[in-house]
Amino acid sequence: MKNRINALFESKAQNVLSVYFTAGFPALGDTVRIAKSLEEAGADIIEIGIPFSDPVADGPVIQQSNKVALDNGMNVKLLLQQVKEIRQQVKLPIILMGYLNPVLQYGVEKFCKDAAAAGVDGLILPDLPLYEFETEYKTTFDTNGLTNVFLISPTTSENRIRQIDTATNSFIYAVSSSSTTGAKNEFSQEQADYFKYLKHLKLKNPFLIGFGISNQSTFAQACSYSSGAIIGSAFIRLLADSKDLSGDIKKFIASLRG
Repeated sequence: MKNRINALFESKAQNVLSVYFTAGFPALGDTVRIAKSLEEAGADIIEIGIPFSDPVADGPVIQQSNKVALDNGMNVKLLLQQVKEIRQQVKLPIILMGYLNPVLQYGVEKFCKDAAAAGVDGLILPDLPLYEFETEYKTTFDTNGLTNVFLISPTTSENRIRQIDTATNSFIYAVSSSSTTGAKNEFSQEQADYFKYLKHLKLKNPFLIGFGISNQSTFAQACSYSSGAIIGSAFIRLLADSKDLSGDIKKFIASLRG
């Protein structure tokens, strides 16, 4: 069966919306409901965060959601059970995003096998080096039909971007700045120039822009240079304040689409 991420990009080249949320946040049992609401609201990819005690690349909003989720009792085993439940109701591609440590503790081969069996399509592990992936883990990912999504940032050299493009078989996550995650109201000229530069590289894989997408304006701007955008902190903030998850998620996604 074709990987759902690849099938998505074959059928939709523009305005792809990937939404990140932390598993087990705001409440332990909310993971399934949020994923279902995202599909109903019109998101294209669901990105579920694996809570970790030291999420160094994330800003304060996502860090706090990790702490709450862990305090709620979320762990990798339970997350995979929840993904299995999501997959019975949701057809969208599902990506798990997290740090290498919890995956290593679970066991990489077992994790990939169990994730694939639950219905996961890909992984984003920001602290997994390209060389290590290619020499140690690529075969395991491929055997289980999982794609690995690499991150690039404004400090990534063109040579490195080309290497990542060659090693990628789905899409590349283009981080809009070299800082931690967080919602911003607009992009700087420097960031716009960076997006333009990436577009001109004519990579073989599509790329999605993440970090700093918070509203219709930043989503539209990101989409004008790339195949779409990833939203995280602004969505986590919405979940933290929501009294009606399903209704608020629908309004939020509609407001991004404009």
